[in-house]
Amino acid sequence: GGISNLKMPTPMMNILNGGAHASNNIDIQEFMIVPVLAETFSEKLQVGSEIYHKLGELLKKSGRGTGVGDEGGFAPDLKDEREAIELILKAVRLAGYSDKEVKIALDIASSEWFKNQKYILPKSREKHTGASLIEKTAELIKDYPIISVEDPLAEEDYAGWKDITSKLSKDVMLVGDDLFVTNPERFKSGIEQNLGNAILIKPNQIGTLSETLKVINMAKSAGYKTIISHRSGDTEDTFIADLAVAVGAGFIKSGAPCRTDRIAKYNRLLKIESEITRA
Repeated sequence: GGISNLKMPTPMMNILNGGAHASNNIDIQEFMIVPVLAETFSEKLQVGSEIYHKLGELLKKSGRGTGVGDEGGFAPDLKDEREAIELILKAVRLAGYSDKEVKIALDIASSEWFKNQKYILPKSREKHTGASLIEKTAELIKDYPIISVEDPLAEEDYAGWKDITSKLSKDVMLVGDDLFVTNPERFKSGIEQNLGNAILIKPNQIGTLSETLKVINMAKSAGYKTIISHRSGDTEDTFIADLAVAVGAGFIKSGAPCRTDRIAKYNRLLKIESEITRA
């Protein structure tokens, strides 16, 4: 990364799971908290951990399940995505923080819903066109402190991506994961078509570090935000923690502060931060 790359990423913690990552009744795949105002990574990790445990307490008191999904987030049955967000915001307040200090990020993972140019949510059976799904997402952004939405439209719904980018890119990060798959060619096409304004970076999705770094440099040149990310079936390998700091990524996704495959990355980042501070 070079001597100038000393920026620690902000964690995007997936603390409530749905979609294909959980066997509950929520269609949206990830509900994340993003501690934005704490100054150091260690403080942000503390904020996220406190909120995660408060959410667990809330679920337990209400008689809901506290089992976790693929990425360590809780996976209870809830009424809908709004109840999920409101529970998280309640946990934020109980932990002593405000929605100015902690924001919400979503991974909608809508490619899972897309068939024959329509969106059918598999759990609620709700049906949408691209336009109505954009409207639903816009209403959530208006009503809650959401700063990032990943895969709000399906990977092949280019018209939908163009539409949502023109309408919402000034308000939130519109993150392409399935859309770009850390692939230089797909990302180049997306930049040319003005699709989204942020990209999820998964080194083992594209396969080589050379291609990963190429995509990150493309993102910086095009003004796209970068989020370094783990995978659902991850291991305790901590390389992405080093990568996030080396390339000066703004954010890292490493799941909830739960399970060793997720905690390993956070522990590595704590060590990196202590080394940077000493330097």
